[in-house]
Amino acid sequence: MIQFLLNQQLRSEHALDPNMTVLEYLREHLHKPGTKEGCASGDCGACTVVVGELDINAEGREHIRYRSLNSCLTFVAALHGKQLLSVEDLKHQGQLHSVQQAMVDCHGSQCGFCTPGFVMSLFALQKNSDGADLHQAQEALAGNLCRCTGYRPILAAAEQACCQAQPDQFDAREASTIAQLKAIAPKATAELADADKRCLLPLTVADLAELYAQQPDARLLAGGTDLALEVTQFHRPLPVMIYVGNVAEMKRIDTFADRLEIGAATPLTDCYAALAAEYPDFGALLHRFASLQIRNQGTLGGNIGNASPIGDSPPLLIALGAQVVLRQGLSTRTLPLQDYFIDYRVTVRRPGEFIEKIIVPRADTAWRFRAYKLSKRLDDDISAVCAAFNLRVEQGLVVEARLAFGGMAAIPKRARAAEAALIGQPWTAATVEAAGAALADDFTPLSDFRASKEYRLLSAQNLLRKYFIELNTPHIETRVTAYV
Repeated sequence: MIQFLLNQQLRSEHALDPNMTVLEYLREHLHKPGTKEGCASGDCGACTVVVGELDINAEGREHIRYRSLNSCLTFVAALHGKQLLSVEDLKHQGQLHSVQQAMVDCHGSQCGFCTPGFVMSLFALQKNSDGADLHQAQEALAGNLCRCTGYRPILAAAEQACCQAQPDQFDAREASTIAQLKAIAPKATAELADADKRCLLPLTVADLAELYAQQPDARLLAGGTDLALEVTQFHRPLPVMIYVGNVAEMKRIDTFADRLEIGAATPLTDCYAALAAEYPDFGALLHRFASLQIRNQGTLGGNIGNASPIGDSPPLLIALGAQVVLRQGLSTRTLPLQDYFIDYRVTVRRPGEFIEKIIVPRADTAWRFRAYKLSKRLDDDISAVCAAFNLRVEQGLVVEARLAFGGMAAIPKRARAAEAALIGQPWTAATVEAAGAALADDFTPLSDFRASKEYRLLSAQNLLRKYFIELNTPHIETRVTAYV
């Protein structure tokens, strides 16, 4: 059984298809059609809902943290112990919510199909900001697409909603909602099952390890932004899932003198502050990692675990010398991330083994790290090429080099030949040209709808040149926002 709040209403679900998405649950099960299905792949934002979770703020006060999510990619089991808000919940006592009124006042809606998703993204923005600026509004709405308005009136609505925000019914009921969330907080492994499908929801790493050892064919569910596509796009049933989103130990970020240890189930949104503080380019890339809705769900461990050759975080982590801790039952092993990937979607993980955490070295001033992403769109798009460079230069000579790429091979990988062409050589344009030529020995990229093989190779070489120019011309602003 799972329990969650539907606004203020307690829902207890004993027998429900674990493959059901929150979008389907709202529309078909509860007959709440305000949330729309546009793409069923997390690209358009029409299905955006907001999920509230109990949290502790910087002052140590309990509060509810609201996150915008794509309901088309969220399985209903992930609601266990949380609060779900859809567009129907905003109007109160016959009055539109201030974000809805702002959309009306600023003429932010025309055909109206996308409007509920925009409203919910604006609601989350209002709750998580104190007078959001244009950049924050653009980031919050980057995952919501509109074909009618041109976005200007919607951004005006964001300004009105956030800069003229007034206390609402959710503020008035915060104490009551916190009490209800505490009452339904998960206390043991839960299960949602129907017919031949099951989803298990452990609370500890030990419970997760035991369950996965018993059922190594189960699919691990974290954010679900990749896994859910098997259901929504390919119509493949997932007989057994194990949801890791309630395992608190795997959602922690621990800081040590020499490293960060990031739990594999930590949402990318929560990883941002720690990674950006150490590596500004990593933070800049995370701003371009899909949409805010996806970053609120997707996890660092999931971005590694699915072994996609175009995942944005692995090239950066490989260039930084990151490691992964793998757990199987009571045993753990730690290995460099670069050794985790074997072939396309193939990794070294054994049956019943999972990523427990990722270890990222703290920044060292002796190393010069930069990252670049090329994509057809600036926001909410997949990389054609993702490059990360990390060099240590002493007395004009390159003494260590770590160059890693995504989108250039079947796996994210280091450019060993290019590294060899750099190490021991003077840090000059001629050396960079030699290393760029060596990239042709490291990679034989493919052509697809994102980019041709010729474009990918030339871009990889040009990004290395860009890295050299930036490091040798300090006044040039480092940017990760290049796009095709």
